[in-house]
Amino acid sequence: MAKGGGERGALLPVSADDGKGNGGGVGDDAALFKGSAMTRRGAVAALSYMSCSVLLVMFNKAALSSYNFPCANVITLLQVLENLWCASFLCFSMVCSTCLLYVLRRLKIISFTNSDPSVPSDSLFFVPFRILLRTTPLSLAYLLYMLASMESVRGVNVPMYTTLRRTTVVFTMTMEYFLAKQKHTPPIIGSVALIVFGAFVAGARDLSFDARGYAIVFVANITTAVYLATINRIGKSSGLNSFGLMWCNGLVCGPSVLFLTYIQGDLRRAMEFPYLYSPGFQAVLLFSCALAFLLNYTIFWNTILNSALTQSMCGNLKDFFTVGIGWVLFGGLPFDLLNVIGQGLGFLGSGLYAYCKIKGK
Repeated sequence: MAKGGGERGALLPVSADDGKGNGGGVGDDAALFKGSAMTRRGAVAALSYMSCSVLLVMFNKAALSSYNFPCANVITLLQVLENLWCASFLCFSMVCSTCLLYVLRRLKIISFTNSDPSVPSDSLFFVPFRILLRTTPLSLAYLLYMLASMESVRGVNVPMYTTLRRTTVVFTMTMEYFLAKQKHTPPIIGSVALIVFGAFVAGARDLSFDARGYAIVFVANITTAVYLATINRIGKSSGLNSFGLMWCNGLVCGPSVLFLTYIQGDLRRAMEFPYLYSPGFQAVLLFSCALAFLLNYTIFWNTILNSALTQSMCGNLKDFFTVGIGWVLFGGLPFDLLNVIGQGLGFLGSGLYAYCKIKGK
C-alpha cells in the first residue's frame, strides 16, 4: 500500500503490501507473533473470509429458501459445498457489486490501485486500459471456474461431490508449483493428504463411479485452482488492490454472465418469480448480494495476502463450521459415523495447515 494515508482512510483494507510503509513490521503488517509466517493482516483476512462465507450460507438457507427461490436447490447445497450460484443470482450479484464499486470510487471512498483514493483517475474505467487487458486471464479463469462449478453439481450426488471438491487443495498446490515454483514443506503436504483422506472417508458410503461426473468435478477443481493462483499472481503484479481486481473482473465478466443467464433461461425464470417485487424478498436479495460482495472481497484479499493454497484451506475449514452450525440450526442431516470421522479428519488437516502456517513451518 502507499506510504501515505490514502488506503488507511478506506472503509476496508484493500490489498497486500510489503509492510515497508508501516515502520518495518509494526501494526497490521507485523508477524502474528515472533517467528510466525503469517501477518496479523493475513490472519484477519483468513478469518474474515471464513466468517463471511459461513454467514452468507446461513443467511441464504434461512432467508432465500423461505421464499422458495427458484435456485434454492443450489443455495441449500451451500451448507456443504463451495459457493455456487444460479446464473440469475450470480448476474444480479455481479451487477450490484460493480455498481457499488463504481459509486465508491466515484465518491473517492476507495481506490482501485495502491494510491490515495482522492487522486483523480484519467481513465474512463478508473484503471488504465492496458491494466484492464492484463487482468483478462483472471476474468477468463473466473468464467471457466463458474461454468465448471455450476455444471459439476449435476454430474454426481452431493456426498461424492463434496468428497471430490475437497481434493481442490491438491490441484491448488500443484498449480502454485507450476505457476510460481512454490514448494511446500512435508508438514504442509501431510495436512493436505489428511484433508483428502478425510474427504474420501466422509464419502465412503457413496463411492458410486460416474466417469463423466467425476471428470467434470475434476475440471471444476482445476479451474478453481487456476482461478485462485491467477488472483494471487495478478494481484501482486498488476498494481491493483482487491477492489481493483473485483472491478476489472466485473467489467469483463458482467456481459458474459448476462448472456449466460439469457441463453439458459434463468433470466426469464427470475423475472417470473412470484415474490420478485415483494419488498421483503428484495430486501433479502439485496442483503444477500451485500454479503456476496464482502465474500468476493475477502476471497481476493485472503488469496493476495496469503496464498492460493491458504485460501483453498480456509474453504475446507469453513465447510466444517458451516456443516456443524447448519446441522444445529436447521437439522436435516442424518447422523453418519463415517461422515463425522471424515469431517473430523478434514478439520484436523486444516488445523494442522493453520498451525504450520502460523508457526512458519
